[in-house]
Amino acid sequence: MMNHPPPRHHGPTPRRPNIGLSPDWAQPADSAFPRYELKVPYAEAVLRAGGLPFVLPYTDDASCVDAYLERVSGIVVTGGAFDIPPSAYGEEVREGMGPLKEGRTAFEAQLIRGALKRNLPVLGVCGGMQLLCVVLGGTLFQDILREVPGARDHEQKHDRTQPQHPVEVKNGTLLAEAVGHGQLMVNSTHHQAVNKPGTDVAVSALSPDGVVEAIESTAHAFALGVQWHPELMLSTIPVHLGVYKSLVQKAREHRR
Repeated sequence: MMNHPPPRHHGPTPRRPNIGLSPDWAQPADSAFPRYELKVPYAEAVLRAGGLPFVLPYTDDASCVDAYLERVSGIVVTGGAFDIPPSAYGEEVREGMGPLKEGRTAFEAQLIRGALKRNLPVLGVCGGMQLLCVVLGGTLFQDILREVPGARDHEQKHDRTQPQHPVEVKNGTLLAEAVGHGQLMVNSTHHQAVNKPGTDVAVSALSPDGVVEAIESTAHAFALGVQWHPELMLSTIPVHLGVYKSLVQKAREHRR
């Protein structure tokens, strides 16, 4: 029986950059205290992509936000079951608007602005993509079914680890570098969507009904938003990990 030598590691293990994640906020009926909440798949996706995930508690102290951004190499702005105040993009509330979490939105907007100012890599997921759009000067449809003629229902009722519909990923984009160009199957859990993308913002994926499914800034090294939840499909459609791998790689490059 032959003895095989242990495998050799070529060079040092790539450094794991710190990735800040924005949590959700909830007030349970059976508790006097609110909670920060983060779905495990967000952290798992960052870990599997080679990063170190850190949860960033809310603050309205600008110096605290600056301190967060000095300690991380990239951020993930997560999704949640709430909407962005229309006043943030210069509009009035229309029929179909959902609940708001204004404290969370204010913190995440400040976090995104600070990250973009430093050219730190930013990934916006679902509602995080919509906020990235607004911060970059864009607007939103407040309710897809009421405001987008011919649009399908984008709130799937089945298991979110399974896809709902295809999107077309445009060639030559950051997203195409991450997952390839052409058709990609995605899940779908949103009732709002990007209307006007904003200044220096490219649309990098569309669903068959014309709804914007991904955006990216052309003025920053890596500011990408995806309307779906790639972290929920790592087992069913593994190519989605590429979104997080791209964030982590850009974060690794950002830090000297």
